[in-house]
Amino acid sequence: MTTALAASDVAAKIQTCIPDGVIEAGENTLLVKPEAIAATLTCLKTTPGLDFDYLTSVNAVDYWDYFEIVYQLISITHNHSLVVKTRCQGREDPSLPSVISIYKAADFQEREIFDLFGIRFNGHPNMKRIFLWEGFQGYPLRRDYI
Repeated sequence: MTTALAASDVAAKIQTCIPDGVIEAGENTLLVKPEAIAATLTCLKTTPGLDFDYLTSVNAVDYWDYFEIVYQLISITHNHSLVVKTRCQGREDPSLPSVISIYKAADFQEREIFDLFGIRFNGHPNMKRIFLWEGFQGYPLRRDYI
């Protein structure tokens, strides 16, 4: 079983990489600025002692006012875990930077979020629907989908 790291300790360590990237550090969750998500995940992956080398999942949650994207990370080397979140404002054309260049496991998960929530991941090499057919109207996991 992995040990959840204290997010406040992790936030202090990554301040050298991204000085203003972290918005809030919870018990074991970091909330980061959307424009800093790729740099934050890169820092978490490459910083000695953290070495978050495995992305277990990427999920999205619709809170009506904003979308929250949740990245669950594990360090296989150190057997610890961390949850990193970011928020995406707006319902018309929400977008975030893709993290597929950092974690290949984000490929299908980002496409799934695009397909079901309509959140576009900028820089993704194959951003198209994965479950629903091209031409399908709407995004079924949004709260306003009818």
